Amino acid sequence: MGTRSKDKVVKIQDALEEEHRIRQAFKDKNWSEIKSSDSWVIFKVMSEFVEGFEKLAKIGPCVTIFGSARVKPNNPYYKMAEDIAEQLVQQGYGVITGGGPGIMEAGNKGAHKAGGKSVGLNIYLPHEQKGNIYIDADKLITFDYFFVRKVMFVKYSQGFIVMPGGFGTMDELSEALTLIQTKKIGRFPIVMVGKKFWSGMMEWIKTTLVSEKMIHEEDLDLINIVDTPEEAVAVIDEFYGKYLLSPNF
Repeated sequence: MGTRSKDKVVKIQDALEEEHRIRQAFKDKNWSEIKSSDSWVIFKVMSEFVEGFEKLAKIGPCVTIFGSARVKPNNPYYKMAEDIAEQLVQQGYGVITGGGPGIMEAGNKGAHKAGGKSVGLNIYLPHEQKGNIYIDADKLITFDYFFVRKVMFVKYSQGFIVMPGGFGTMDELSEALTLIQTKKIGRFPIVMVGKKFWSGMMEWIKTTLVSEKMIHEEDLDLINIVDTPEEAVAVIDEFYGKYLLSPNF
């Protein structure tokens, strides 16, 4: 079977699976089906929280690096993420990533190379995302549920480095900003790397969200935008130095 034929088959299968999920959402279920299905989900969610809490409870001070899974090793952002992770370890932090390829792999690689803690919070995806080889064997957790995984990112991180990425990266960035803005978590530093990459979004935030009073202008102070690994790590260090706090307080 040729490449085009294979691609066509995959697209048809994806379309059929999507239609099935949509139909299932509208399907009437009896009480027994609802109860058994919901009970299974509750216990599965609980088990993921328990595993996460047990493995990460004594992880120590860590910084999470977010970013695209699609970035290849020859991309400058890959090298930047690797350098940031290495420098974070040299400053006494461990590194947490989403456990997959791309920027996540680069973050784990840098931490591993520097001899620091390298944590991977992986996620099961339809096309299967495997944990990268640079994660410490005892610090790889694979989740079914994005929301459980995001709780772990936030609960066990003392800062967030946001590299260029797509919808997933923006979701994680928005989650962290929202929780800090609403004071659900402490005001941990958020560092966005790549001024050119993020400039369009930041301009829209300023000219639309702020001007339409959807957010306060001072909310922009929650974000630090830098261009180099050294600047990114300096923001983390300066934050804790300024507030006389030690990581993982």
